[in-house]
Amino acid sequence: MSNKAQSYKIILSGGGTGGHIYPAIAIANELKRRYPESEFLFVGAQDRMEMEKVPKAGFNIEGLWISGLQRKLTLKNLLFPVKLMSSLMKSRKIIRKFQPDVVIGTGGFASGPLLKVASNRKIPALIQEQNSYAGITNKLLAKQVQKICVAYDNMERFFPKEKIIKTGNPVRQDLLEIKGKRAEAQTFFQLQENVKTILIIGGSLGARRINQLIEKELNFFAAQNVQLIWQCGKFYYGQYNKHNKSDNVQVHQFINKMDLAYAAADIIISRAGASSVSELCIVGKPVLFIPSPNVAEDHQTKNALAITEKGGGILIKEKELDAQFEVCIEELLKSEKMQADFGREIKKLALPNATATIVDEVEKLLNK
Repeated sequence: MSNKAQSYKIILSGGGTGGHIYPAIAIANELKRRYPESEFLFVGAQDRMEMEKVPKAGFNIEGLWISGLQRKLTLKNLLFPVKLMSSLMKSRKIIRKFQPDVVIGTGGFASGPLLKVASNRKIPALIQEQNSYAGITNKLLAKQVQKICVAYDNMERFFPKEKIIKTGNPVRQDLLEIKGKRAEAQTFFQLQENVKTILIIGGSLGARRINQLIEKELNFFAAQNVQLIWQCGKFYYGQYNKHNKSDNVQVHQFINKMDLAYAAADIIISRAGASSVSELCIVGKPVLFIPSPNVAEDHQTKNALAITEKGGGILIKEKELDAQFEVCIEELLKSEKMQADFGREIKKLALPNATATIVDEVEKLLNK
């Protein structure tokens, strides 16, 4: 029987940040490609970015009234039990009405109540953990789901070993092919051919500390004779776009053609969110990671260490930037060998078929 004739009802839940939303959309798109007749429903947190991003990608979404526990005593924390009860009730209603064949969670608070209810109803469930340090929601769900897809080694610290499958993180398909796009990229960004290009990316919303650093170092970059593609994020664009007047500096609030930005770059400066790290492994260019210290369990530092400990790049903590940044960049710019070594080693860690591998696991659950 061909896939085309089969149709399933599939719920995907996850969100709060792009790192949880984009993998869910990538998984849904691959399932839709294999089973075009299937019905899809996303479940997210009602006031977070998934409520806008998911419909844009062409899928329906329902929102739950849920948020995470804050680390200090706040009104949000006092409301948490109420929100949790409300989300569990709404999840029951959604599952009763939609009757899914499988439920997929990609992390974030909304996936907790939904997968909990699904598991209680014996609906097959799979979770995907993007980070090298598991999130609290996924840790709590691990006992109840059938499969856990991960992107890093040594995840049995958090999850039952027999459920773990190392698949990697889904990445945007257009990024997989940057080979041969360098000339097109240089034209697109109007770059000089024989000048080294540094690409700066601070995540989808931008990174304040990285932006402050780049602004402070503009004279240093000019002295090194490099050109910058600087994605500062939409929150900060008004503050930094004045630097577009400088030679060899271009400030973007968002880069739509990321494949071309990666193709143009000789060196990349980046945060270490899970999806960024997975993309950078596939891109295979030398990377300087500056992890955000303001995330749960400091997981960005752990993501970056998983790469840099294998020789796939450099890690500088925010508090060490003033002392180490210029030294590191200067050394990297001067050494073609170092650039080539970092690029080669990070590429060895790439898992470019992640989306298809995860969907293969979903199929096994559907066929049971």
